[in-house]
Amino acid sequence: MLKVCKIIIQIAFLYGIYLIGHWIQEALNLFVPGSVIGLIILFILLSTNVVNDVWVEKGADFFVKHLTLFFIPATVGIINYFGVFYGKGFLLIVIVLVSTVLVMAGSGLVTQWMMRGKEVEHD
Repeated sequence: MLKVCKIIIQIAFLYGIYLIGHWIQEALNLFVPGSVIGLIILFILLSTNVVNDVWVEKGADFFVKHLTLFFIPATVGIINYFGVFYGKGFLLIVIVLVSTVLVMAGSGLVTQWMMRGKEVEHD
């Protein structure tokens, strides 16, 4: 029960950061989504050790474990735009697949580069 309460509190904290980012986006009328601003705020808080990573670890792990469930509404929403895929559907599928591979490769390379930097720091 204590573990569940800890996860709920951490998710509420992460949601609060998201709301702050959304509020900043609305207040300043920025073109950057509030969720991205919230992510930047969380990154800054974690980088400066204002927020300890243990404070959000279980909540973030919960989100990562259930990440695939968050894609279901977007996938189902594609049905509303079936006309977009008519005729050029194959080309759009190829573009999505190629861009996905590029993002995965880029993320992997950046992660490996950052991990090599951390190994050098610890030696």
